[in-house]
Amino acid sequence: MIKTIIVDDEPLATGLVKEFLSSYPQFEVVAICHDGFEALKAIQLFQPDLIFLDIQMPKITGFELLELLDSPPAVLFTTAFDQYAVQAFDAKGLDYLVKPFSEVRFAQAIARFLSQHKVTETAELPAVVYYPVSEERSKRIVVRVKNEIKIIQIQEVRFFEAEDDYISIHTQEGKFLKKMTMKQLEESLDPEKFARVHRSFLVNLQEVSGLEPYEKESYLLRLRTGQKIPVSKSGYARLRQLLGL
Repeated sequence: MIKTIIVDDEPLATGLVKEFLSSYPQFEVVAICHDGFEALKAIQLFQPDLIFLDIQMPKITGFELLELLDSPPAVLFTTAFDQYAVQAFDAKGLDYLVKPFSEVRFAQAIARFLSQHKVTETAELPAVVYYPVSEERSKRIVVRVKNEIKIIQIQEVRFFEAEDDYISIHTQEGKFLKKMTMKQLEESLDPEKFARVHRSFLVNLQEVSGLEPYEKESYLLRLRTGQKIPVSKSGYARLRQLLGL
């Protein structure tokens, strides 16, 4: 059986997907979830092969849910908004169903999943990490702290630091880790508010209190907290431009 979870905050939408799936006896709906928090618990519990996932939901979005999963299952997006299609396919979604979708269109999505599923049944593929890509700048970042989800507002971040495959997020509350590359993070932030001052550091410009010489042709960035961050040559040029130095 193909374990399946349906995630959507609209009962009519979950009911329609379940009804359409009833024509495919190889699929077993193990959970129906109406928000991202509930879905995260269900996915961790049931380890499904496939999820039908809405994007705009209460609490956290479908994209943010995928960010929290270490090994995401196959995803078929179901949404009322067509503007997220590019982000959905960047997130390795197998298909993108725009509501209201017909049973014929649903069948096409199922066929696409089944063709992919036959391949993965015989060969385990490496896990894919999902990141939302959008023209809109991120206003928050979602992290998992033990068994809880924490939403951090971007303006609360003092700086980001690269740590191997993770990003360390430094805030007044403390430090939080998120599996993400510095490049992906930088592309999601407003370049006039956050600056890449070093290959391993991205800084909130509102937290900057000054620059001081360190060694020959190198500098340290001083934050309002007193913390000091190394500045590369290219980072120094970027800071001078942004801060008008």
